[in-house]
Amino acid sequence: MENARLAVIDLTYLISAVGLIFGLRRLSAPRTARSGNQIVAGALLLALLVTLLDPAIHWRLPNILIMVLGVGIGAVVSIYIARIVPMTAMPQMVALFNGMGGGTAALVSVAEFYRYASEGSLSTGELVSVAFGTTIGSIALTGSLIAFAKLQELMTGRPVRFPLQLPINVAAFVGIVVLWVWLLGFTSAVAEWLLFALALIFGVLLVLPVGGADMPVVISVLNSMTGLAAAAAGFVVGNQILVIAGALVGASGSLLTVLMSRAMNRSLANVLFGAFQAARRGTATAEAKPIREATVEDVAVLMAYANEVIIVPGYGLAVAQAQHQTAELAAELERRGVEVKFAIHPVAGRMPGHMNVLLAEANVPYDKLYEMEQINEEFQRADVALVVGANDVVNPAARSDPGSPIYGMPILNVDQARNVIVIKRSMRPGFAGIENELFHMPQTRMLFGDAKEVLARLIEAVKAA
Repeated sequence: MENARLAVIDLTYLISAVGLIFGLRRLSAPRTARSGNQIVAGALLLALLVTLLDPAIHWRLPNILIMVLGVGIGAVVSIYIARIVPMTAMPQMVALFNGMGGGTAALVSVAEFYRYASEGSLSTGELVSVAFGTTIGSIALTGSLIAFAKLQELMTGRPVRFPLQLPINVAAFVGIVVLWVWLLGFTSAVAEWLLFALALIFGVLLVLPVGGADMPVVISVLNSMTGLAAAAAGFVVGNQILVIAGALVGASGSLLTVLMSRAMNRSLANVLFGAFQAARRGTATAEAKPIREATVEDVAVLMAYANEVIIVPGYGLAVAQAQHQTAELAAELERRGVEVKFAIHPVAGRMPGHMNVLLAEANVPYDKLYEMEQINEEFQRADVALVVGANDVVNPAARSDPGSPIYGMPILNVDQARNVIVIKRSMRPGFAGIENELFHMPQTRMLFGDAKEVLARLIEAVKAA
């Protein structure tokens, strides 16, 4: 009977694993992302339910109550948060959920250490899994909480530095290595608890020096670490689906980290060690450079009689929730025979895919969204490039100023368009905290104000043009 039960569990885990892989595959494209998300959720629910058949649970009432209560509270809280959080706060939510996953994996590792130790059967492989899960999970927990605090503006979003920071970081890393040797050599409970505590501190030290435009990359790194910690916890408790799911999350997070680093032309080491906050040149003098403001009516005429308009959405569009107005403006221009395209930078907004999701919410057709490589050559043929709340991803300093902290980062070639219209609230710099030369170029006109309000006025002006 027990063998049959284990066979059912293994077979269901296999089906769940296939569902996870298939769902993740569909998450890679906007058209299939929704169904991919549903498939992944269904696969995880299936794995969760069949885990209750595991003989190791012993079907004692307290065990069942704890599991049902934990799953119920977690599900209700997560669904509530996911429903109320605005799109602009998604990175914070991801960071917070990452932290919870990492912390859970670390605590499972600590608990399993005591269970194995009490049974006197702790092998080297199990010790390594415990140490790995404790270390990575703890770092993911506190690192994610710091990332959440920065993005939620509970603390400064800029890199935080203090005296002797580098030696302290190195000492913490060396301390973790020493505790690993102690734990693996002597199976010491003291070493396990010290490792847990030091890894928590190291997570804080790791993320504090990172800030600005590097935060999305750090969140992706922490996401990958959470997946690896979950996989380690899976080894510790002997649960195959947890190993598979953790490995998939770790692998997808790693791939996303690599892609984002490439999109910014940065190495991961460069991101983690805060090179982005290098001395900012020229910001003091740039404020004195002239800018040209335009009226909504002037811009409406320019766009209404253009042949091609490229719209570049950014974080300002997300903050203003102006995606519907942007889509309506594009539709109005197309009714007048203007060709309209949307240019999406890989790190536009605060997370990859942020702009795609927003525009999909406004029913902008997928075939009008163009990745940077697809559309950069198009800007030199465009009559108008309309920048809505984007900043660092259109800054020509990335190509022309070796002293700029974003030098080398691939950007959208907005400056090559015949006319550039920029909608911004103010001249405040973007995530990187540097001046944008685009705003001072001869073909650039500024439209200051909330993107939603400005676009609404622009739509009416285009209709009247």
